[in-house]
Amino acid sequence: MLEFFSASTRMVNSRNAITECVESALGHDQTCDLVIVHATIGHDYQALIDRVRELAPGARVVGASCCGIVGREGVSESMKDVAIMAVRGKQFAVGHVDGINGRNAYAKAEELARQLRAAQPGINMIYFLASGIDIANDRCIAGLESVFGPEVTIFGATSSDNMRGVVSYQMVDDQVYEHAAWAVGFADPTLGVDSQATHGFLAVGEPMTVTRAEGTRLIELDGKPAWQAYTERLGLDVGTATCGDSIPVGALAERLPDALAAEYGNGHLLRVVTRRDADGTMHYPTELQTGTQLWLTVRDEARIFSDMDRMMRQMAARAGASKPVAVFHADCLARGRFLFNRVMKEELVSRMQFPLSTDGVPPPWLGMYGFGEFARLGGVNTYHNYTTAIYAIFRK
Repeated sequence: MLEFFSASTRMVNSRNAITECVESALGHDQTCDLVIVHATIGHDYQALIDRVRELAPGARVVGASCCGIVGREGVSESMKDVAIMAVRGKQFAVGHVDGINGRNAYAKAEELARQLRAAQPGINMIYFLASGIDIANDRCIAGLESVFGPEVTIFGATSSDNMRGVVSYQMVDDQVYEHAAWAVGFADPTLGVDSQATHGFLAVGEPMTVTRAEGTRLIELDGKPAWQAYTERLGLDVGTATCGDSIPVGALAERLPDALAAEYGNGHLLRVVTRRDADGTMHYPTELQTGTQLWLTVRDEARIFSDMDRMMRQMAARAGASKPVAVFHADCLARGRFLFNRVMKEELVSRMQFPLSTDGVPPPWLGMYGFGEFARLGGVNTYHNYTTAIYAIFRK
């Protein structure tokens, strides 16, 4: 059976930071089979993975850059945060592909899934992490499902930087990448995962209409270059505004069918823009069809908290008396310090951790602030933005 161990810290020196995490998570016996690393953009990623391989030479190592971490110890969003989840046991497989983007995402994800299936039979859930910039996340889901089918739960996130939308990083064993995707397929038959996401933003005003799009390239809105129309509606200067300026205030919303809206607790699914081209083309995180209507949104802080409580009540009801053996967690970077001060942020994290805790102690927990989140909606693997997404792993 698989066992999970976690730790997090804030420390300037990358080697010392990862050493503290491994020692804190595993104690004196640092043997393990897998180490998953999330670290903010100020760390030396090569130093992180090199040190893990020194401390646990037999372990596979995967990781990603992020804008902040959440662990059992709490939440932190400095430039020097690192968190790990260590796993003991052999019932998993690791796969990865490089050079993934918005045009080849399906083929790359299918290739990755075939690696997992060839390495390990019986995979029943997949932790997926991909580059957060220039990628078709819905096509990633489709590529993974082409091998494993829709019944396998896909959970995870996309890597991020410090909200600049310039570059994000992925780590696999002894290499650091900029446009890669990796996945861990878990095959322990005694484990299952429950996933759910929530955002709490509200669509406002009249929608903009996509008048030209190619794949994940959003070229025109309302007949204008997309970036021009978007920034005009946000009240930003089209020439000087960056994606980092737009992310906290510029969530785009797609209308959900009524049945999904009832489950989600919100009538819209949100989307983030992480890159734009000089000609005004915006990079959308999923493929987009001409004619799609997109709303701007405003955050409702009271609703963010109430929707979080609602989601945790639903997850607790499904769990019954069971408590998770581990929790993976992905949060949008715009829900962290860019929207909340420290007290509110810690309160939000407390509200998600307490219902899953035992005697007030959270289970092994690995959370990150990234560009997007994968969680089921309506029983279907779905890509989200601007959400808190919880992936609670239970022993059956």
